Amino acid sequence: MGPQTQVKIFLIAGEPSGDLHGKNLVRALRQAHPGDIDLRGVGGDGLEAEGMHLVRHIRETNFMGFVQVLQNLGKIRQLFRDVKADVLAFQPDVVILIDYPGFNLRLAKFLHRHGIKVFYYISPQVWAWKRSRVRKVKQFVDRMYVILPFEKPFYAEDGLEVDFVGHPLLDEIKPDAYRGAELRDRLLGEGQQLVALLPGSRKQEISRMLPAMLEVLPQFPQCRFVVGGAPTQDLAFYRRIIGDREVPVVIGQTYDLLDAADAALVTSGTATLETALFRVPEAVCYAGGALSVFLARRLIKVKYIALVNLVLDRLAVREFIQKDLNPDLLGAELRRLLEDPERRATLARDYAELRQRLGDEGASKRAADLMLKRLGQSVASS
Repeated sequence: MGPQTQVKIFLIAGEPSGDLHGKNLVRALRQAHPGDIDLRGVGGDGLEAEGMHLVRHIRETNFMGFVQVLQNLGKIRQLFRDVKADVLAFQPDVVILIDYPGFNLRLAKFLHRHGIKVFYYISPQVWAWKRSRVRKVKQFVDRMYVILPFEKPFYAEDGLEVDFVGHPLLDEIKPDAYRGAELRDRLLGEGQQLVALLPGSRKQEISRMLPAMLEVLPQFPQCRFVVGGAPTQDLAFYRRIIGDREVPVVIGQTYDLLDAADAALVTSGTATLETALFRVPEAVCYAGGALSVFLARRLIKVKYIALVNLVLDRLAVREFIQKDLNPDLLGAELRRLLEDPERRATLARDYAELRQRLGDEGASKRAADLMLKRLGQSVASS
């Protein structure tokens, strides 16, 4: 495709983290492309704010775990039908898929069959489970742009060349840009420490994780525990779980909260990396439904669940999974994170190495430039 004044992009980000990274990618694409970008797709508030016309909002697409996916198969099938029809009507120059593999890899097959170019930004976790999906990537995806350093050699083992662009969180998290000091002044009493609770973004995981995290409260009367609430959930939902405990909730202010925190209990996922990049000592938590865990234990092929540990290839942050997620073990680790200078110093060194391994800043710009070059667009100098 030669240079043109407009490029048409259909983008699919089915989860909050995908919306965040998609927002930054779109911003970089607009800065790099000399003409207009006509943008449609599936996403959240971030992508909508960047001018994307939403076919569906992530509130309707964000399902977690085997069981919840099975329970919502009808909605997922309808979403698939709607997206297919919208893509064919829109006739984009490219469809950009962001993570969300169960849906996106199936859609990639459909798009390939219809001769529509497919870019995949942020690899599905094929290195953790379902390695057979690599074959689908090779067949149906025109180019993959990965954000974790071990993913490029992983794909090379199967003869697939991908672009490692670095991790976009390095651009999203900027020093001295947050209001942690204000939060501490407002929430903490004399001599108190602040422990952030990050129970996830989906109702199902919050309902499972937050009660487990709250069980450690009686062991830490000197601490103020504060919940980082997801913008997709309302305050009343959190208050029903918290009950009469004196635990504040801050909605949509996770980075301000991490900027304020002395330690954190974090549900496994992107938040473990975010917490590490804020240099906050953390313990990683995970508990799933019995069926989901039964299936996961047979399918997942990695040593760790925390992205921090996967990137470092060692157990830097402690993981509390299923039966280990209990107040005795979790409380003991939280006490070390708050009170043990040696533990905190070791984590600080691990976090510094993690940041170095994640690559340089500018991931979104690198991805945007590579995508536009592959599309044949002239990229504005910067």
